[in-house]
Amino acid sequence: MARKKSEFLKAAGKMWSIMQAITNAVLELGGGDDDLHRLLTDSKLVKQVAELIMFGRQKASDTYRVVVDYGKTLTEMIKLGKYAWVNDDISDKHFPVQGVGQQEAELVLVHLNKDATTKEALAHLDGLGLKPASIEHLLAFGAANPDVQREFPIVALGSVWVDAFGNRSCPYLNFTDGERKLFLYWFGGDGHWGACCRFLAVRK
Repeated sequence: MARKKSEFLKAAGKMWSIMQAITNAVLELGGGDDDLHRLLTDSKLVKQVAELIMFGRQKASDTYRVVVDYGKTLTEMIKLGKYAWVNDDISDKHFPVQGVGQQEAELVLVHLNKDATTKEALAHLDGLGLKPASIEHLLAFGAANPDVQREFPIVALGSVWVDAFGNRSCPYLNFTDGERKLFLYWFGGDGHWGACCRFLAVRK
């Protein structure tokens, strides 16, 4: 009769292989045992490692290439998206276009899969080596991929407008009442974004 294998030993072998791979990578980068020991003492480092592992699970469909035409005004960019409704404060005056010529950008939709504050979302993107997308990126994305916002809200934390009362807001795409719309939402660090939101980001 075939000998039954221990599930514990199989799991232990996998853990050893994982630790060996991490150790070799740290040594190749010039690190040592002290750096590896930080995995036991530095909770922030552990979280960053975990975020990188989870980021690797993102499907290829979460990454998009778009061309941003900075030669257009914001109003012209908005028209290309063919939105049924646009917040009146999303204007050339409040969001002047920042850039020159036509530039290709690789954009990533990041899903935290939980309610999060703006501060938490920004920290998460930074931990993945990403920076928040600007409104120019958002509009180029919306025009090139009009159906994506029908699935979930898409937020661009890289562009912020401050009103006369000091309130800060950032743009996001959403789908409500059967229509594609372009909204503004409070940017404040304690403002909460729903678990359904995706944050549009650019590779640094």
